[in-house]
Amino acid sequence: MTKVVVLGDLNVDVVAVQSTSLALGSDTAARVSLLPGGGGANVASWLAKAGVEVTLVGRVGTDALAPVALSGLDGVDLQVVRDPEHATGTCVVLVAPGGERTMLPDPGANDALAVEDLPPLEGDVLHVSGYALLRPGSRSAALTAIERAREAGMKISVDPASSAPLGNDPVFLQRIAPIDLLLPNADEAVVLGPQIDVPEVVVKFGANGARWTNGVETVVGRAVPVDEVVDTTGAGDAFAAGFLSVWPHGMAADALAAGARCAAKAVTRVGSRDA
Repeated sequence: MTKVVVLGDLNVDVVAVQSTSLALGSDTAARVSLLPGGGGANVASWLAKAGVEVTLVGRVGTDALAPVALSGLDGVDLQVVRDPEHATGTCVVLVAPGGERTMLPDPGANDALAVEDLPPLEGDVLHVSGYALLRPGSRSAALTAIERAREAGMKISVDPASSAPLGNDPVFLQRIAPIDLLLPNADEAVVLGPQIDVPEVVVKFGANGARWTNGVETVVGRAVPVDEVVDTTGAGDAFAAGFLSVWPHGMAADALAAGARCAAKAVTRVGSRDA
């Protein structure tokens, strides 16, 4: 059985599903929910639902939001530190009609993840959410985890996380090389551009599917059609989990298909975790 260690954010998402386009400077009717989120926790949740043995490494506060961030993680081995000084990470998510989301994150305790928080790393894959690498507070812990996983013979997967902060980090991939798998979306791939020199790359194109390549072969995977896209929050995390559930011991086409199935489930509901 595949065993994956995930290092990354645990958040509470304040999700506002807008009834119309955002009326700047005025009011826009919305349905607002308080839901668990965070790139690392989302991937771990979807992996557990796929029957993968998964450990989540992260950090939350000791506040009332921590139990919300930790919900929906049944079956996940939680190696999560409680931070007495920093609040649990929070992200305001604005979901426009059609499902496109805009995020306003406050990392909170996520940015205080320390080398001392790392458990022994054992498994087939270490998957790191790029937020942990982009933020200076958690970067040392994330880089140390990658180094230890490499020494332990684990494969290393990284999701670059977000195109805007990547634009301010011109050595993102050089800092973490070598890794085995990169999982950017189309915008992130454009920003990284010539940085990308990784054995395997999967570029996610949303409704247009995904493309895997190892530099010699290329496999294109189709998205799974859905009747209605409700919320794209966490769809990339769901895809990553589906892909990783097959990737270490399977074919690229099968991994792409598994990713597409998880992503299709994700976009048909509000929030980023499988219910």
